[in-house]
Amino acid sequence: MKSQEKNTISRRKFIQTTAVAAATFSIVPRHVLGGPGYIPPSDKITIANIGCGTQGLREMTQLLQHPEVQVVAVCDPNKFTTNYLDWTPTDIRDKIRETIEDPTWGAHCTGVPGGRDIGKELVDKYYAKNNPSGTYEGCRSYEDYRELLEKEHDLDAIKIMTPDHHHAYLAIAAMKKGKHVISHKPIANRMREGKLAIETAKETGVKTHLLAWSDRPEYDFVLKWIQDGAIGTLKEIHNWSYRPVWEQWPKRPTDTPAIPNGFNWDLWLGPVPHLPYHPHYTHNVFRGWYDFGGGSIADMGHYSLFPLFRAFGINTAPVSAKAYGTTHRYVDGNTYLWLENDVSFPMSCLIQLSFPEQEKLPAFDLFWYDGGMKPFITKEFDEDDRDMPSEGMMFVGDKGRILAGFRGENPQIIPEKRMDDYDGDKEIPERDPEENKRDKRTDTWVAAIKNDKESAGSFLYAGPVTETINLAAVALRAKKKITYDSEAMEITNYEDANKYLTREYREGWEL
Repeated sequence: MKSQEKNTISRRKFIQTTAVAAATFSIVPRHVLGGPGYIPPSDKITIANIGCGTQGLREMTQLLQHPEVQVVAVCDPNKFTTNYLDWTPTDIRDKIRETIEDPTWGAHCTGVPGGRDIGKELVDKYYAKNNPSGTYEGCRSYEDYRELLEKEHDLDAIKIMTPDHHHAYLAIAAMKKGKHVISHKPIANRMREGKLAIETAKETGVKTHLLAWSDRPEYDFVLKWIQDGAIGTLKEIHNWSYRPVWEQWPKRPTDTPAIPNGFNWDLWLGPVPHLPYHPHYTHNVFRGWYDFGGGSIADMGHYSLFPLFRAFGINTAPVSAKAYGTTHRYVDGNTYLWLENDVSFPMSCLIQLSFPEQEKLPAFDLFWYDGGMKPFITKEFDEDDRDMPSEGMMFVGDKGRILAGFRGENPQIIPEKRMDDYDGDKEIPERDPEENKRDKRTDTWVAAIKNDKESAGSFLYAGPVTETINLAAVALRAKKKITYDSEAMEITNYEDANKYLTREYREGWEL
């Protein structure tokens, strides 16, 4: 997907301003009702949606329809552009049309829209249409989330839909002001920031939720099969994805295109030291850069590994890691030279993370693959005449294997004959197709806030998976096996790699 350097339509032409008659909302500030953080079950949770790119807008179309949530503010450093990247040219437009029940919305747009003006318009039009009596005062809009947190005193919660490098900084700032937090993955793209965010959640007592959480009962069955000896002693867990789906570059761009009108590049950089603007950094391609993202493992590994860790009782970080990634050559005159890359994730990689013994498991190795890399085909696959799927998970014991989908779906002992011979429970209940919709996951967080209990996807339970994913990135950059002391947060065998556990902060953005 290619970024469009210019807006294809002006904001004035694109935003169809409407005169709106709508309802007055009875949103009672939490401090009036029962002290800081208290929200009675009858009251809606007031929330600021921070990040109005394609994913932020897509999820906001669902968030707005949640009966117990009221979006009162939006925030994004971009005011309005149509140069976003998405799965299709019209997906965001069509979802907004459906949400506000206006088949003509964005009719003149030839690009993919985004920015805080679109977020505000979406919120205002939805609430106006669905509350037709009284006067609706409108959603507030901010460029800088730090200003939002200073001014929105009666806000109950925030939803984080920014690029990864802002996640921890924003979550920590909000939690320190008593705001509940729901966040896209990862919690952080640096080890130190992830630990600080989790510690802040613990200290403040606010309710947090990582959106990548989902309840996967299949993992319970897999664990039972392993404990029954169906594959012998567990030795390895393999997880692979065809990601990345974004373009990735092995070196920084050298050209300096103009910053789009209305886009505050300085705010977008946030804690990262200054770099010249380039569209190769923004929108979903940020995931491929060490400064801004966490690679394919952060993008997708949370979905598969977070529920796996919870089900299997994996409560510690890895003790060591080693990683192998694709390399690059370039021609200088008549000579092939290596391109040293410490700025972006490789196009494909294999990462091995070693875990100590757990309460339910012996010591084991976790293998992550992406960019088309997969485990080797073994005799179990040949016996069933099956190929390795494009994405999946595999549990390897000393006497057999269990193959499943990427998030543990449809597990089966292989070869098929071994599954037939297993006499334990094999009937996995069918999943409710509504169960893992994002608005259902919001239910979990809302219930946690109202009942003053941790959600199943709380930051407090995400420590091991957060450390695992950040250690994977450190191993890729270290380019050698590293050993890790979680308690000390230290790479113990390679001092130079410790710099990758944190980042150099821009002045005024220190954590």
